[in-house]
Amino acid sequence: MDGPTSRPGGRTARVRAAVLAAVVADLEEHGLEGLGVDGVAARSGVHRATVFRRWGDVGGLLADVLDAAADDAWTPPDHGSLAADLEDLAQEVLRYVGPAGSTVRALMGAAERFPRAQAGVHRFLDDRYRRSAVVVERAVARGEVDASVEPRRVLVAALGPLYHHLLHLPDPPDAADAAAYVRLVVAGITAPGGRPPRG
Repeated sequence: MDGPTSRPGGRTARVRAAVLAAVVADLEEHGLEGLGVDGVAARSGVHRATVFRRWGDVGGLLADVLDAAADDAWTPPDHGSLAADLEDLAQEVLRYVGPAGSTVRALMGAAERFPRAQAGVHRFLDDRYRRSAVVVERAVARGEVDASVEPRRVLVAALGPLYHHLLHLPDPPDAADAAAYVRLVVAGITAPGGRPPRG
C-alpha cells in the first residue's frame, strides 16, 4: 500500500492533489472540528474507501498536507544582513501562523490530537529550520557573527517567541512584535558595530 508520503505520478498524483486540496478547503471553511474523511472524500470526488485505504484518518490527511508543503522549492531570500533576513523569516511565520493563518494554525493544533499529524508538524518544522540555516551561514560568511554560532539555535530564538506569543498571550503578535524579537536576538549575538563578539 502506498504511504501518504510517497511521491507517485500520474493518476495517483492527481488523486493526492485533489484530496489534499479538499483537506485545506474544509479546514478553511469549517476548522479542525469540521474536518472528516467523509467530507474530504465528497469534496475531492475521490471514493471514501480510497481515502481510508491511503490516509487512514484525519491525522493521516493532515500529516500529508504538511508533507506536501515540504515539497516546494522555497529558500530564504538574501537581504544582505542577518537582521533583515531573520525579520523576513519572522514576517513569513506571522503570515502563516498569525491571525490570518487559520489553516496553518489548525494544522499545528491538530498535533495535540493526532499522533500522525504531530509527526508531520515535526517533519515540516525540521525541514524549514534546515533550509533557513543558510541565513545564519551567510551572516557567518559576512563576518556578522562568530562561526561558533549554531544556526538552529539562532532561528529558534528569533522565531520561537512568535509561537509562544500566539499561543499563550492575550493579544496576537504583529509585525512590530516580530521585528522586536529579531532585534533582541541579533543584539545578543553581535558586538557593537556588527562585529562578532570576542571572549
